[in-house]
Amino acid sequence: MVTAFPDLYSDIYYPDSDGLPMAESDVARDYLTYGVEALDTYFQNKGDVYVSGNIFVYYQQGDPKSVISPDVLVSFGVEKKKRKSYKTWEEQGHFPDFVLEITSKSTVHEDQGIKKGLYAHLGAQEYFQYDPTADYLVPALQGYTLVNGNYIPLEAQHHSTYYALSSQVLGLELHYKRDTGEMRFYAPQQQSYLLSYREKEQALQQKEQALQQAEQARLISEQEKQTALAQVERLAAKLRALGLEAD
Repeated sequence: MVTAFPDLYSDIYYPDSDGLPMAESDVARDYLTYGVEALDTYFQNKGDVYVSGNIFVYYQQGDPKSVISPDVLVSFGVEKKKRKSYKTWEEQGHFPDFVLEITSKSTVHEDQGIKKGLYAHLGAQEYFQYDPTADYLVPALQGYTLVNGNYIPLEAQHHSTYYALSSQVLGLELHYKRDTGEMRFYAPQQQSYLLSYREKEQALQQKEQALQQAEQARLISEQEKQTALAQVERLAAKLRALGLEAD
């Protein structure tokens, strides 16, 4: 076994990147960021759930060429910590359980072919693909679950404004909105969509603004009430002065 020879691979270098800039379109980068941030926030209190994206995943000790870089990944049963790269042999042989690839013209054939086969071989329990432009995948959001070493397509739940794919691994749904073409993670128990860091901050700001507006409306209402009471008191005073006050 490899563990019997601890120095055998000690001098092998596993790069943390390929040294090239990440060439992604704006929309692909936005969804990569959304996927990682939304899932990281959702599992933030789980110490044994690791969420990352666009990180090198090495799956064969001793061979730096045995590497793949999923757009979004979730691995259960491993320590939540910062990693420069993910080496399966340092994670008890555990390959990520969930993988999402943001498909584009330059990646669609790889995502549908070699990556799909490799993820199945390495044991990723679920594999999802999403095409933000809806130009290369039909339907634009697709999901697969691993059964006996092969991927079986997940059946979509169709609704009037969206269709949904259920992820048993995550305990979430992935929704494709028909009108905008957006993909969003949805938490059925909370009945809410997962937000990125920026979206969460914007939601908090909107909530704060709404509270401030409500407080301003309350103060204005209280001021109007006090003004009305003062007017009644002045009228009552005039009536008393004329000897017309009510008994």
